[in-house]
Amino acid sequence: MSNRLEFEVSPYLLQHKDNPVDWYPWGEEAFEKAKNEDKPIFLSIGYSSCHWCHVIAHESFEDEEIAELLNRDFIAIKVDKEERPDIDAVYMSVCQAITGNGGWPTSIFMTPDKKPFFAGTYFPKTRVGAMIGLRELLIAIKDKWDKDRASLIRLSEEVISGLNNNSPASENATIDLAHIASQQFKEIYDEKYGGFGRAPKFPTPHNILFLLSYYEKYKDKDCLKMAENTLIQMYRGGLFDHIGFGFSRYSTDKKFLVPHFEKMLYDNALLILAYLKAFEATKNQLYLDIAEKTASYILEEMTSDEGGFYSAQDADSEGEEGKYYLFTPNEIISVLGEEKGKEFNRHFDITEKGNFECKSIPNLLKTQYITRDFSNACSVLKKYRKTRYFLHRDDKILTSWNGLMISAMCKLYLASGKENYLNVAKKADSFIKSHLKENNTLFVSYREGKRGAKGFLGEYSSYIFAQLELYNATNDKQYLDESITMTEKVIEDFSDTDGGFYLYGAENEELILKPKETYDGAIPSGNSLMAYNLVKLAQITDKFKEQAAKQLDFVATDAIKYPVGYSMLLVALLEEKRTY
Repeated sequence: MSNRLEFEVSPYLLQHKDNPVDWYPWGEEAFEKAKNEDKPIFLSIGYSSCHWCHVIAHESFEDEEIAELLNRDFIAIKVDKEERPDIDAVYMSVCQAITGNGGWPTSIFMTPDKKPFFAGTYFPKTRVGAMIGLRELLIAIKDKWDKDRASLIRLSEEVISGLNNNSPASENATIDLAHIASQQFKEIYDEKYGGFGRAPKFPTPHNILFLLSYYEKYKDKDCLKMAENTLIQMYRGGLFDHIGFGFSRYSTDKKFLVPHFEKMLYDNALLILAYLKAFEATKNQLYLDIAEKTASYILEEMTSDEGGFYSAQDADSEGEEGKYYLFTPNEIISVLGEEKGKEFNRHFDITEKGNFECKSIPNLLKTQYITRDFSNACSVLKKYRKTRYFLHRDDKILTSWNGLMISAMCKLYLASGKENYLNVAKKADSFIKSHLKENNTLFVSYREGKRGAKGFLGEYSSYIFAQLELYNATNDKQYLDESITMTEKVIEDFSDTDGGFYLYGAENEELILKPKETYDGAIPSGNSLMAYNLVKLAQITDKFKEQAAKQLDFVATDAIKYPVGYSMLLVALLEEKRTY
């Protein structure tokens, strides 16, 4: 029998509709039941293409024993982080505060009034070494809830109090953040393999955008080298899908060989922007080619008939991570023939030994001839690959991620001169205006004729970003006017008198925290992107100059602590030619 999630439209929630766990979607029904039955809440946050979300689902949420404990002693709530980025942001900050790290699935234990007292990410069903099992944890928390609830409530109050401190903007920041960031990137740069820091290595394209912008302004050749080497290495490795194109989420190793195989719309949008920025800086045709290959993947696999862009493709096939993407030499030969197959195997490092679980991830790490044309062979293998295994696609359409891809398509049009990319951008923009916007209110998501919650700062900042790029590509004033109108709405609905913009605004649900996110994670933060938008609008229209300066001050106050974590702000500063 299905649980309450069977009536949802989120692919992630629907993945759990047949669990024996009596899941509730986020809503008053769940919280009222928890209060009436005097039970703690177990909140599980994830997304449909998340590998470890699948693992915990198979190990625990499909398990009758775990389901019995959850159903008897807790109210279980399931949230799609992509549909409710506000809930995800608030409780991820809780998880990081309690444990020192975060990730998905996010597992939160909290009171019926939404106050968290314990957090974690993935838990195995039973203890594995020092990692507590979910079964033991449920029993222990139930016991604590019954015998010493006061200590849990006291802990929840302390967590919330610590997270509610917001710093006001500094009006007199004098440190040159861009110079400091360039030096910090040099210190953590991997000279041998490209990228920054140790494995796992994330693409973080906005870091590349900053380094290239810094090179343009200051002619720092080391910044150009770091950006180029990282872009080339990401393309050479298995992070890039050399058969079907597009980039995976991140590399699990330092060489960019073994990816975490899920593909996200936002990564590919931002990477297109990064490769195009490199093309602009160097005129190296390779970067434009990689951007166009990535766009071809989006157009073939991730674009709806109506023009909106889908969210993600899964890492797993038939329960195995990466199975869809792996090959053996004999399999390649059986598809391409003896001569072409062996040639392909040599070029893309397909070996008997393999490089991932006894099979091979196609890559270019062992060849210097990375521009050699294997397009015909790749086309044949791509068609064959689709017949082997099924690859799940999260087909919901998100306003914020679509805004990034619209921007990327506009830039690709300007770089390539190919009008198809502009038409794709316009069609996606029309989709958003038709299905994800009502008057001046944006909505988070759309799927099967239904739209999700009212938009948060990320939706508005990305949408405005897209309108500015559409204006830049077309010189059509309707897009500029739209960006001005929506910026005025953001200032009215999301502003804080102490500076910056809240994650959620006047039209959204009130949560236990009201954060103002500034740090650039996988995607530039709403505050950083709004700083960029305001700078661009001030340049184009002579409006918003005061707001732009105030927003730069606000984000810079946080960025002083760790400038490399605020690359989109740094891009805005370089664009505005302002020194901190």
